[in-house]
Amino acid sequence: MTTTSSRPVWTAVLCWLTVLLEGYDLVALGATIPTLLKSGYLGFTAAGATAVATVSLVGVAVGAACLGPLTDRFGRRVMLIGSVLLFSVFTLLTPVASSVAMFGVFRFVAGLGLGACMPVALTVMSENLPARRRASASTFTMTGYHVGAVLTSILALYAKEDWHVLFYGGGIAGLVAVPLMWWKLPESAAYLAAREQPETERVGLRDLLGARFRRISIAVWTGSFMGLLLVYGLNTWLPQLMRTAGYPISTSITLLLVLNIGAVLGLVLAGTIADRFGIRPIARIWFGAGAVLLAALSLKIGNAFVLNAVVLLTGVFVFSAQVLIYGYVAQAFPAQARGTALGLTSAVGRLGSILGPFVTGALVTAGVAYPWGFYFFAVVAAFGLVAVLMLRGGTRESSRLTPVSAG
Repeated sequence: MTTTSSRPVWTAVLCWLTVLLEGYDLVALGATIPTLLKSGYLGFTAAGATAVATVSLVGVAVGAACLGPLTDRFGRRVMLIGSVLLFSVFTLLTPVASSVAMFGVFRFVAGLGLGACMPVALTVMSENLPARRRASASTFTMTGYHVGAVLTSILALYAKEDWHVLFYGGGIAGLVAVPLMWWKLPESAAYLAAREQPETERVGLRDLLGARFRRISIAVWTGSFMGLLLVYGLNTWLPQLMRTAGYPISTSITLLLVLNIGAVLGLVLAGTIADRFGIRPIARIWFGAGAVLLAALSLKIGNAFVLNAVVLLTGVFVFSAQVLIYGYVAQAFPAQARGTALGLTSAVGRLGSILGPFVTGALVTAGVAYPWGFYFFAVVAAFGLVAVLMLRGGTRESSRLTPVSAG
């Protein structure tokens, strides 16, 4: 185990690395599919690739929903390490699948582990830092997601036809992290304290939809759904939307990079500001600004500087708005139910991550993606704003909360 002084540092690093694995995995599959289709590996078709991609996301959603409650029962540390181990083993097995169906099964099981990684990592981060820093704890941790995506993109450029390398790399990285986590990752002090409370004072899964937490639960689930719908929908279809709008293909691809650069900047900025002024008001501004900027992209912008600036700002506000929801959950729910609450919030959001690319793809197929795709995204962001507006003041939010001991 770690010394008291080193705990926050190791916790931050290991949780960040855990979330990085999810960003890595998302791009690994996306970069692999074109090669699988081109080579006809295992008889892959477009329908088969779509099914594998979908079942992978379903596994992530199921993992987030089911393993979250186990985190509140058995502890953050063991569940986070177990989730990384499960993901790593089945990621390593993926390239040796003997059929498309088996490939999908391996991806689903790997998704179960991966789905638990992010909510559990966010729970651990929030409980090992003072309450006044929980917004930046969430947003900083989520920068790992985008760094992982960038790293996989670079590796994919070098791997080219050797797509197996992407899965072997992700699996080996996870297996290397497991013993380090066992050695250096402490158990959450908040979880240990919650275990000492009498049974009558504990909060369980059923209580999240009881009178005390029902309004908050519905609001954060809705916000997470809308937020991840935007993240996955934009990351999947932005280049094609811009092509449909008449921009050159080189410009369309560059804008996707600009969008994700804005995402990283937004995560750092949103967390810092929310720690000072409160998560709820900043989340409102972020979703509202996102809706306006997405609507603005429905207009043809002739000036390259202005276009890049609008896309950059869109990434700043849209991608970090959803992460602020996680920060709010970490503050609004007590330690006894925090893992469950974050897991369910993430799981509902995963449904949005599946629906976003599907609806946008349908608009592209129908030939109405521009401007209706951006109108659709703007409305989704507006619904996210409505969800945040449902959150009342006077919850456990803000630095007035009793700080959680970092050591």
